[in-house]
Amino acid sequence: MNKVFIGYDSTQPEVYETAKHSILKRSSNVKVYPLKRDELNYTRSEDPLSSTEFTFTRFMIPQLTDGWALFCDSDFLFLEDVNNLFNLANNKYALMCVKHDYKPLTNIKMNNKQQHMYPRKNWSSLILWNCDHPDNQNINVNDERKAGQWFHRFSWLEDNQIGDIPYQWNWLVGYYNQGQPKALHYTDGGPWLDDYKDVEYSDLWIKENEDRRLY
Repeated sequence: MNKVFIGYDSTQPEVYETAKHSILKRSSNVKVYPLKRDELNYTRSEDPLSSTEFTFTRFMIPQLTDGWALFCDSDFLFLEDVNNLFNLANNKYALMCVKHDYKPLTNIKMNNKQQHMYPRKNWSSLILWNCDHPDNQNINVNDERKAGQWFHRFSWLEDNQIGDIPYQWNWLVGYYNQGQPKALHYTDGGPWLDDYKDVEYSDLWIKENEDRRLY
């Protein structure tokens, strides 16, 4: 059974629930877990640069399970069977991700939170983890000598240990317009926020949210 960990922020539970629903509705033989900071061995001090409660917890996944596991931010909406993404897993890599060349259109995101720019930004918003890879065994998010950017840039790995995933699996809403998305990522903000009610693909998220309420 393929394992998916979705970032969970207690201030926006419906965003997690909608992402989860979008996966389970389209996929079989998949288990989805909320990555809740308060339920983990997490002792790191509050980081003023963090925009969500799961800023660091995604890097704990290799200690939580084995085999291959997927992480995604909560502001995702999957449009295809997530098992097709797992089929891309290649054991020669420590992890795989979409290698965005991402330049934010604004300095603000998600309810007036500061948009911070750094190399490899948004690469860590969707990670296909090879949890058994030896270089992933000693990641310690509680080591406060390492700043957030060290983790989000995958600084413990060599470049050739990071595999590519097609960008359609992490379609940054408002940034991509060629081809068809397989998973939407409302990276600047989605229709659950007042300032983003009319963002591109907002209708799909609203419909998915309404659909999961029927279950």
